Amino acid sequence: MASAESSQALDDSIPLQVRRRRQRQEGLQEPQCRPSPDPSDGVYLADPASRPWSRRSSIISIAQMDQMISDDRMDTETYGVSDLRDGFFDAMFVKSSPLSAVELPEHCKDTLSAEFDKHPLFAIRHFLPGQWHDLRSIFRRLTTTRAGISLLKSFTAFYVAYVLCLVPWFRSWLGPHHYMMPLSVIVNHPARPFGAQVDGTALTLLGVACGLGWGSVALLLSTSTLAAQAGYGAILALFLALFTATMALIRAFFIRFHQAVLSAGIAAIFTTLAHTSGREITWPKLIEYGIPWLLGQAIALVTNCLVFPDAGSRSIAITLHASLHVMQEALVIPGPRDHRLRRRLARAFVDLSQACRDMALDITMTRFRPDDIVELRNLMQAVIRALLTLKTDTYLFEEPEAERDIIITVDGPASGTFDNVKSTEVLNEEDASRRAIGELRDPTKLMLSCMTEALRGCDAALMDQSSHRKYLGPSPDISSSLLPLLTSLDQAKSAFDAVESKLVGSGQQLSDSSMQDGHVVQLFVFARHVREAAAAIENMVYKVKAMQETCSWPRLCLPSYPFWKAIHRTNAQVRHDRGGVTAGSYHVTFAEIAHLLDKIKSSEHKPILRGDDDDDDMGLEVQGSHTMDAEADASVAPKRNRLRYRIWRVLYRLQGFESRYAFKVCLVTTLLSVPGYLDQSKGWWDEYEFWWAVAVGWLALHPRVGGNVQDLVTRGLLAILGAAWSGAAYAAGNGNPYVMAVFAAVYMLPMLYRFTQSSHPRSGLVGCLSFTVISLGLQANGGGTSPLLLAVLKGIAFFVGVTAPIVVNWVLWPFVARHELRYAISSMMFFMSIIYRSVVARYVYFNEGKEPTPGEVRRSEMLEGRLREGFVRIRQLLVLTQKEMRLRAPFDPVPYSGLADACERFFDYLVAVRQSALFYNPDYIRDNPVAAEQLLSFRRDAVATILGNLYILAGALRSQRKVPRYLPSAAAARKRLLIKSAEVDEEMSKHARETDAEWHKRWSDMYRYSFNASLTGCVAQIEELEKYTKLIVGEQGYDAFKK
Repeated sequence: MASAESSQALDDSIPLQVRRRRQRQEGLQEPQCRPSPDPSDGVYLADPASRPWSRRSSIISIAQMDQMISDDRMDTETYGVSDLRDGFFDAMFVKSSPLSAVELPEHCKDTLSAEFDKHPLFAIRHFLPGQWHDLRSIFRRLTTTRAGISLLKSFTAFYVAYVLCLVPWFRSWLGPHHYMMPLSVIVNHPARPFGAQVDGTALTLLGVACGLGWGSVALLLSTSTLAAQAGYGAILALFLALFTATMALIRAFFIRFHQAVLSAGIAAIFTTLAHTSGREITWPKLIEYGIPWLLGQAIALVTNCLVFPDAGSRSIAITLHASLHVMQEALVIPGPRDHRLRRRLARAFVDLSQACRDMALDITMTRFRPDDIVELRNLMQAVIRALLTLKTDTYLFEEPEAERDIIITVDGPASGTFDNVKSTEVLNEEDASRRAIGELRDPTKLMLSCMTEALRGCDAALMDQSSHRKYLGPSPDISSSLLPLLTSLDQAKSAFDAVESKLVGSGQQLSDSSMQDGHVVQLFVFARHVREAAAAIENMVYKVKAMQETCSWPRLCLPSYPFWKAIHRTNAQVRHDRGGVTAGSYHVTFAEIAHLLDKIKSSEHKPILRGDDDDDDMGLEVQGSHTMDAEADASVAPKRNRLRYRIWRVLYRLQGFESRYAFKVCLVTTLLSVPGYLDQSKGWWDEYEFWWAVAVGWLALHPRVGGNVQDLVTRGLLAILGAAWSGAAYAAGNGNPYVMAVFAAVYMLPMLYRFTQSSHPRSGLVGCLSFTVISLGLQANGGGTSPLLLAVLKGIAFFVGVTAPIVVNWVLWPFVARHELRYAISSMMFFMSIIYRSVVARYVYFNEGKEPTPGEVRRSEMLEGRLREGFVRIRQLLVLTQKEMRLRAPFDPVPYSGLADACERFFDYLVAVRQSALFYNPDYIRDNPVAAEQLLSFRRDAVATILGNLYILAGALRSQRKVPRYLPSAAAARKRLLIKSAEVDEEMSKHARETDAEWHKRWSDMYRYSFNASLTGCVAQIEELEKYTKLIVGEQGYDAFKK
């Protein structure tokens, strides 16, 4: 109520748009102030509400810029000539600093991910110890976590189906293709939540029906007439090529139907390639394929429901628990600045969105309501966003040093009397600052402690609601009662607000000279960020408390994700089984970022007409640039409803990777199926079931990644191992079912783990299929064909089916992680230029009455979330580069890691600029036409220099062109702007009037310090981006132009 009354008292002194923005900020309280003077008193250069104290942060920022670029580097003779060129900027070039190929990599080694702490994959000396360590960790994981239960569920379902196929009467009832029953279990294994299992069952059955139906049509048409029978094989090949190409497009465009497409492809390949040597259609083979597949899905579904069922709430509970745990670690302050902790926070930000999306995709039975989870996700992401602004290496909590002894000189010169008085004043000011910081220390520390306890209480409350606290944590001694925690946190906030108001509002407690000290102001800004994080945590606790009060019995939640978005998404287990998680997520994330940024456009340049007419008011009229418009996205949107645009859009998409993937699928399946249509090879093709080479090739060909040398060796070895183990199982007991069952148990346990839980699912799938098909085929053969020959030839079929897709992917449009990494960082730098332009236009230099709306702020936060996910994907791509062999030389990830880290820090500074701009509003310059015109060219140069450098660096990195040695200096442009701003502030302060309360003026200075420091940080990161880009692609000097 006090805050509302004080805000109302400012109506006469603060512009309307500024007052509205500040009233939206939870942490600001505005005291009473004097009424504004009469505007008729005179016309001033400064706004009557301007503040003479506002130039302090400019002085501090200029000192920071002096450390980046000295005056002797930027002083150039202009001979008094200046040019305002209608929005085009004047670039300032300074002497470039020499690059150190040794110091820079050493400086950015600490930016590498934790995965780089491991030994290289291809290091022979560490290979065996690494494998032994991995085996021990896998065994520990299986025996102590839920991973063991998941493996038990998938193995139980497979083993039941496999043993049934070993029973003679049941095998004969199913037919010669009885092995389709355990294969059906493998494709849609039960190691997944109930909703995902139901979804997979429906999709796989739908896919099998489509594949068998399409194959039946092909068989009918190929035997319908004598002319068709003459081209029997060609018709079947044409139908198979059309079907696989269509399914490949669906598989690439809509990953939601991945299981259906996979099953449909196998069914179509079986129908058109198995037992097609004669001209008569063997219709029973369709039933022999469909019935075992249906029974396999029934076994998997029953196992999923009976053996440790997962209703779907466990995954969201794990994500909430892990995110809250990372938040608690981020509140361990003070501490060293931990890059990896910040990345874990960003990863938690991404995981929350993913878990919430997964919950809405499938059927879930949980106590959480989907709407509550969405709101809780937004609040938790707000907390993470606030925690990312905290600098943990603060010295606010350091105890002051012991007072030093003061040495007094008795016989000093008379001229030193003034210096002694001045030093005494400085010591008194330092003591006042030290006492003020000491008063701020304890409330901030108490608030941090209450925030940590609140996070622990939320964790306990959420885990209690999910019924997984016994397995996930936290410990039972942590109470889930949130009301006492809210009370403590509110009291801590009130105590902090009281101390803060006393310190900032009293000139005796904190003098003006202390407010000019960047370190003191930085401590106050840090404390204010802690206060904002406390407010975010308090909102989250209130939401958890409301969820706790409305908690009821578990309810069935049907899929609620929008259909047109859901077809491009799938659940976590399918993403894992599909393989290529990093590559697929990277492409999806950057596509979403590009779609969101497509709404942020710059308008077409329209030159400003400057006539010769004399106009006395021209000096006061600011001619704005038309090259950047905050509202341009609404005015220059293309007419996308036209037919020609739709045609272009379709043709453009057909040029994408989806069409390339479809071509590769069509090529592989067609070439591998050629022997099946030739009369001289149909005998051995049907006898040894070589059509499995085509089916395995269809399964192994991924839309995004093709596989590296390690994948080629691993998958080929597992295909051969499955055949060899099948032969050994048959030879050990001469086809005895009990011996075969024992061998299957020993082999399939590690293979199923590799397929369902490891980071190499496709090699595990190849091993599972190879053993299942060959072993059951040997057992059902009954000695008709040589078991050794049958095992060898079928093993060759699997080996060919595995290796052919990898070789094709190496030749046609290969996926190279290091190239994709370069493209990703280049795209991210381009994205940063768009974000920087948007932030400057919408939050800094917007026109009067065009302040950011709450909807725009929410859209900015959503876009920032996508960009944080983009940086997570870049780090994953960086790890993926270590798994690729390079013939020329080992790939050095250090400069790429430093470049990605500099780009991410640039983004963090942009976020800080946006957040600070919501509190600090430079309207006293923008709304003054004289001041705005004086600063127009300097602002233009500062913004355009950063944009130009980002464009140049992004283009050079993408095309691997050397970077020019001399680029426009963003530091020099920024320093010129700060110096000119200080001059304008000085002139405005001569005419300024005391209209604001001391408290308000000081807090504006603090936020202006944060605002300017963040913009200065952007400039510093531009220089870092230039250094690392030059280190990667090289530097272009004048020698390159000499011929």
